[in-house]
Amino acid sequence: MDHRRSDDLLPGLVESFARMPLRMDAGQFGRMKRGKLRPEARIDLHGMTLAEAHPALTSFILGSRAAGRRFVLVITGKGRVSDDLAPMPARAGRLRHDVPRWLMLPPLAGAVLQVAPAHQRHGGEGALYVYLRA
Repeated sequence: MDHRRSDDLLPGLVESFARMPLRMDAGQFGRMKRGKLRPEARIDLHGMTLAEAHPALTSFILGSRAAGRRFVLVITGKGRVSDDLAPMPARAGRLRHDVPRWLMLPPLAGAVLQVAPAHQRHGGEGALYVYLRA
């Protein structure tokens, strides 16, 4: 379910991920999107503040890559729908929207090969698949 406001000019997460170039094997990417691959590790950020989540994510991703893992699951949660009558619009689920951006910026960008929304069996809209570089 898309919780964007009618005046929200930013693309939704699904649209943003669809525009990302494919950097991994197409067959493996298809299996990943269909939920056929089993994540080797997971981190649950949901319920954390941005200040808590960012270092936890950084440590998890860099630690997973150092341990030789290639496929991990990052649980962000779906976020709460904000009040449409608020004077300043805010996107629902700050972690859900900030985590993909963090994954594409240093120091994580060097470790991350591909990011995609998780299949329903692994959390759906509230989680991300992260495929790490070898």
